[in-house]
Amino acid sequence: MLILSFESSCDETSCAVCRFDGETSTVLSNIVASQISIHALYGGVVPEIASRAHIEAVSNIAYKAISEARVSMAEIDAVAVTNTPGLIGALLVCVSFAKGIAFTYKKPLIAVNHIRGHIAANYYSTPAPKPPFTALVASGGHTSIVNVETYTRINTIGKTRDDAIGEAFDKVARKLNIPYPGGAEMDVLASKGNPNAIPFPLGAIPDDTLDFSFSGLKTAVVNYLHREEQNGNEINRCDVAASFTNSVCKSVIKKLSKALEITGHSRLVLAGGVAANSHLRKALEELSLEKGIALFIPPKALCGDNAAMIAAQAYHEFKAGNTADFNLNAYATKR
Repeated sequence: MLILSFESSCDETSCAVCRFDGETSTVLSNIVASQISIHALYGGVVPEIASRAHIEAVSNIAYKAISEARVSMAEIDAVAVTNTPGLIGALLVCVSFAKGIAFTYKKPLIAVNHIRGHIAANYYSTPAPKPPFTALVASGGHTSIVNVETYTRINTIGKTRDDAIGEAFDKVARKLNIPYPGGAEMDVLASKGNPNAIPFPLGAIPDDTLDFSFSGLKTAVVNYLHREEQNGNEINRCDVAASFTNSVCKSVIKKLSKALEITGHSRLVLAGGVAANSHLRKALEELSLEKGIALFIPPKALCGDNAAMIAAQAYHEFKAGNTADFNLNAYATKR
């Protein structure tokens, strides 16, 4: 089965062509048009600018994805697109484009939840995880603990109540004068610092839920930086990055440990853009060894937003009979 897929939930326009044959998944093309250089001028994603950039990019990357995959539209079996959650204007660009393609070429249309797509990026791994498993989705816009019972029966059992992990990383990075997006440089700085130098609070909410709150942790870092500056003290950026990252990792491990006890799963999956963070990867590797469970992490090239991950989930949605009609709409929040 060949799937042409689209992703535009935030600031990257992506189109991919992927082949699925039983348990074998192959990415034939996966084109990503990044807007980082545009939004770096503003220190973060500007929704209206993101939407306009998607409109300018989508047609070209669709042609490029099909050309690179060396297939024709006649060979495509279905068209898939992210329709929730994300920036509404951004989502609508690819939803509209995908609907047009599906209608014109008389192809089935498949709607895909962005968070499910991030999890599905792991299905390109060798070996690939098979449900049931517990997943952590960590990105700029989402932080969720997910119970994946089957490929299409997926429930969020824990989430952030405010800032997502990636969002918190970017905001702290900005205070450290690191250009947007700051995640990669924060990772490098944290490797050079003392993770126990500054006692920042945890982002794990101290209750019986599996929820997080990274807003307080972010504020604690900002207050620390202001206090040190006012006192005329030199700030060790490496120690700040390391201590902040350590609090994030401890928060995740605390709630994930509890989640694994609740689900009883023997498999753990990491997904999302922050899955590229070396310290988070190491923390989950240590947790998996401690629990005696298997850990799955997608290739770094598939951690960020991309259309190949959307195709991977779309394949399972299609097999389950979950197709959309041409009234398909986009939704900013999960539906």
